[in-house]
Order: sequence, then C-alpha cells, then structure tokens
Amino acid sequence: MAKKRGIIIGAAVAASLVLGGGWAADRFLIEHVEVSDVTAYEAANASVDATTYDTSEAVVTDTTYESDSATITVSQVTTGSGDETVTYYVADVVLADATVLKSAFADDSFGENITDLTSSIAADNDAILAVNGDYYGFRDTGIVIRNGVVYRDAGARQGLAFYTDGTVAVYDETTTSAAELVADGVWNTLSFGPAIVENGTVVDGIEDVEVDTNIGNHSIQGDQPRTAVGVIDENHLVFVVVDGRDEGYSKGVTMTELAEIMTSLGAETAYNLDGGGSSTLYFNGEVVNQPSNGGERATSDILYIAS
Repeated sequence: MAKKRGIIIGAAVAASLVLGGGWAADRFLIEHVEVSDVTAYEAANASVDATTYDTSEAVVTDTTYESDSATITVSQVTTGSGDETVTYYVADVVLADATVLKSAFADDSFGENITDLTSSIAADNDAILAVNGDYYGFRDTGIVIRNGVVYRDAGARQGLAFYTDGTVAVYDETTTSAAELVADGVWNTLSFGPAIVENGTVVDGIEDVEVDTNIGNHSIQGDQPRTAVGVIDENHLVFVVVDGRDEGYSKGVTMTELAEIMTSLGAETAYNLDGGGSSTLYFNGEVVNQPSNGGERATSDILYIAS
C-alpha cells in the first residue's frame, strides 16, 4: 500500500496557508522531525522492559484473536434506522500484561506533521489490532510518553495515562511532569480528550469542550465519526470506532452518545481520541470500519497490539 505523507487538506486551504505566510506552512504542513529512529531511541531510553510473549500458537478467526499476550474480540454494532442509523465497531481487549498495548509513530519518527495511514503504521509494526491515536503531531503541546519513553513534556490539557500495573487514569497534565509520571509507572499517555466517562458515569459538559483551536481542528461537537478507549478493569480495555457522515449507514454520534456507548460496554473510564476522518480500526490485516473520507486519513500515531 502506498504511504501518504503530510496532512491532507483542501487545495484552497493549502494555498491560503502558503500565500498567507511561511509560518503557516511551517506550522501545519512541513515535517519537523525531532527523533528520526524511534525504535533505537526507545531501546536506548526505556526505563521499563516490555514483557515478551511467544505468539507462535496465536489463533486468529474473522472476529477473534487469542494468544498468550492478549485476547481480542471485534464486533460491529448498528442501531437506529434511516438517517438516524449509527454503525460502530468494538474491540474488547484483555491483556496478559499492560505493556502489550503499545504505541507507534508514522515513519518511525517523532515530530510535527509526520503522518501515514493507520493501516501502514500497523503493518510496519506487525499489529494484529490498531486504532488511530491522539494525532500528537498536529500540536507541539501535551505530555507524550510512549512505550515507557518520554518524547514531550509540555502539559496543556486533560490527559490519559496507562500504567504498567494495568490501571488507567485521567489526569491534569499541567500539575505534573513526564518524569514524575514515568517514575510512577506510566507506560503510555494520550493527550487529546476530553474524558467522557469517569467512575462509570457520563461526564457533564463534554459537548462544550474544544480540544484545539488551530486551523482544521477547531471543534469536536455534533454528530461525528469518533474513536475512544475505555477501561473496564485492570488490563481489560475496550476500543470503539464510530463511523459517520454517511446518511443511511452511519451519521456519527455526539460526545454524550459516545460516552453512553462506552458505559453500555461496561467502561468505568473512557477517553476521546482523534476522530473525524482519522477514526480507523485495523484488525487482522485490514481496516474493518469505513473511514469518513472515503478512505483512510493519514495520522501521526497509533495504539496497537502486536501479533
């Protein structure tokens, strides 16, 4: 599959960015590589060793995957009818160890505006399951810890932390540091949001949240394609990808409706990830949902489980 580099935007918008000043193109279009070989960087800087499993006896069917490291069940759900139809995909994941859930960056590089398709990043990392991440590369803020290694320490919003003991917690990035989080056992962080479920209850006010005010990412309100991760119990996660912008197949959901899906699946905590055209669920070698752009939109990172 051919790889796509750069953020895909309309020609008129691209022209306005370039003509409007070099700063805009520099900010939104040009790749800025900070770490060019993430694999080597993580090997040199990891403070926690990931558990290694023998997956030679793994069993994959159309909707399930079982190995010593993880059990995954993927299902499709359709509700409503006509213009109110909603179609979403659920990946129920039970991990043998929290470090089985990993992150990967486009082009094995860390920085801004470095993008590739979710399926391509997944294939490059031998993933059996993958979802789009938080599109960290669209911004230069947030705490970015991936696979136990610090990449960015610029707290700005409500984040999500995955710990090596299998617990997951919502936290305020502005009240801590990446070093403190790693010392406390954080394995991965996400910086998008907001948290949509806490203590098994839908969070109030989530319809009014704006994650970013940059060009092309100013609002997350209304019926939209969505990606979210939920926590049912220690080492028991659920990923949901909602399709949208396709009348009769799936209109998308509001943030509150997404939260209600997560609570219906038993999530005690749930967190919103990058959505819209980015929302992608990859399983067993293929994209199983229908991304709203008519095909995948390139993104900067994924969460995945290796086969």
